[in-house]
Amino acid sequence: MKDIFKTYRPDGFSTVNGYLFVENPVEEIDFLKSAFYAEEIGRTINPNDETIANCILKIGDSCFMISQANGPFLNMRAAFYLFVDDVDEIHKRALEYGAIVEFDPADMDYGDRQSGVVDPSGNYWWISKRLVQNGYQD
Repeated sequence: MKDIFKTYRPDGFSTVNGYLFVENPVEEIDFLKSAFYAEEIGRTINPNDETIANCILKIGDSCFMISQANGPFLNMRAAFYLFVDDVDEIHKRALEYGAIVEFDPADMDYGDRQSGVVDPSGNYWWISKRLVQNGYQD
C-alpha cells in the first residue's frame, strides 16, 4: 500500500469519516448526544445566516461531522454500523429520543446481535454487538 494514507489526522479521525448534511442539524446533534452518547468536539457557525457550518461529534472512538443541508446536499441520507456492548439498551435509548424502528434487536445468523433504527434526519443505524470472535462468518 502506498504511503498516501500516512498523514496527520486529528484525534478520533480515521482515514474515512462520515459527514452528515441534515435539514435540522441541532435536532440531529441532540439526538446523537442523547441516544448514542455522542460528545461534541467543536462547532462552527456560519456568520451569514447563523446555521451550523460544521459540528464535530465523537461516538466511542469515531469522529464525524454534521452540517446544515442546503442546495445539492438536501435530502442526503447515510447508513452507519454502530458497535456497542448492549444492543437492547442503545436501541431503547434511540427510540426514546426519536428514532423509528426498522427492526427490533435479534441474534443474527452471521454472528451479531443487531437492531436497526432510523434517526430523526432519516439516517439508518445498524446497532450491533459481535457475538463471535472471528472477523467475519463464511
